[in-house]
Amino acid sequence: METMSYRDALAESMHDALANHSNTVIFGQGVDDFKGTFGTTLGLAEKFGAHRVMDTPISEEGITGICVGAALNGLRPIHIHIRADFVFLALNQILNMAAKYKYMFGGHYNVPIFIRAVIGRSWGQGAQHSQSPQALFSHFPGLKVIMPSNAQSILESYRYLLSDYHGPVVSLEHRLMYDIQFDVDRANLRTGEQAIASYLAREGKDITIVATSIMVLEAVRVAKYLAEYGIDCEIIDVNSTTDIDQQLLLQSLEKTGRLLVADTSWVSYGVAAEINRLVLEHNPHLLKVPSKSLGMAPTPCPTAKVMEDMYYPNLAQFAQAIIAMVGASEGDIPLPNERSMSDVYKKFRGPF
Repeated sequence: METMSYRDALAESMHDALANHSNTVIFGQGVDDFKGTFGTTLGLAEKFGAHRVMDTPISEEGITGICVGAALNGLRPIHIHIRADFVFLALNQILNMAAKYKYMFGGHYNVPIFIRAVIGRSWGQGAQHSQSPQALFSHFPGLKVIMPSNAQSILESYRYLLSDYHGPVVSLEHRLMYDIQFDVDRANLRTGEQAIASYLAREGKDITIVATSIMVLEAVRVAKYLAEYGIDCEIIDVNSTTDIDQQLLLQSLEKTGRLLVADTSWVSYGVAAEINRLVLEHNPHLLKVPSKSLGMAPTPCPTAKVMEDMYYPNLAQFAQAIIAMVGASEGDIPLPNERSMSDVYKKFRGPF
């Protein structure tokens, strides 16, 4: 077992993709500068050459089109966006081209584009720089969408998807997680399709929490807090929103009978809605009480930090929802005194 930050797991994965596959190239704004995309591409241009690690202009659709053409001609491009919102400018290339080529041409063409995009809050990102579009991309057949919640998941999923998988991938990484340290067990890294499968992050008996990305970490924190008061939470890490393990979900609900979904985006028409659909269509009788969902407030994200803190669910709201679902009394369980997850994971002093 070793300790590794989210940032270092991404950096190692980028390095290994270039070192192990001569047809891998990296495109993105600032991938070769002194910041190296939040530290995940530092030194790669110097080691592997500017012809393989290339800075790009602010032209997302054009560069994504280049990636499609490169992938169709034998390369494995990695396209990095420092904000997931910027990917919206390339939706035609991703959804109409990359996701459909293999189907439209009878399986003769693969488009192994790997798109990294940053999601989540900080201080002052506002409405156009903090969105979390996993539901949008997961809706379209032909795309894999992953949301790794820890360093081990990055090493597992990236090794598989950058080496053995030959279709387009969208990987969403949360900006609050780069500096977090995780335990990594290299001797037991999952391989193949299992590398992106949902898994139990914590076993419990009272309630099932299904979570994505940083909300998995929030679920673990609230589970530890409520365990002191006798509430035992089971946590499922979705890991890939296009490969949700329905069997694992239903098996967990057979035990707990209660479902809380915690996503990094809006609740309506989203991943939370999809997980609830799986339960309602296959075995709604497993639920002892109506399910609940946690996500962003149904409005564009405000810029002011005090309003942003209200926009995202905090640990107290997480705990409050669980307490109500298991039938415990709020008077017997004090709610955590915490206003903002950004104050826990990263202290922001400016707009980035």
